[in-house]
Amino acid sequence: MIGLVASIVLGALMCVAGGSKVILGDRWPAEAREMGAPAWVSPIVPWFEIALGAALIAQLWRAPMAIVALLTLQVFTLLLLANLGRGHRPVCACFGSWSAKPIGTGHVVRNVAMMVLAVVALLVR
Repeated sequence: MIGLVASIVLGALMCVAGGSKVILGDRWPAEAREMGAPAWVSPIVPWFEIALGAALIAQLWRAPMAIVALLTLQVFTLLLLANLGRGHRPVCACFGSWSAKPIGTGHVVRNVAMMVLAVVALLVR
């Protein structure tokens, strides 16, 4: 039951993150590039997050989707850490206009918490 709840919560967070990026429109790709994301990736990310979130909520292939979420969050976190390590603090549009502050350790902590949800969704029934 705890794994089910973790999967649904993580899925909802992924859907909100993706949806809020879609709402940003042209600002999202610009902010993603500022973070160092390749230009070809930024248009895909919001829809990928929405699809992944929906699969986690619907419990479609929960274990594989939890692994995909974990790997995705690791990539996002490495991008945050790389920017922070260089002293570069662009605006984080991770959750669209809801996260319009420059990146900081709080963003890393949030991602780690989401990674914990992914691990729980993967390992706990």
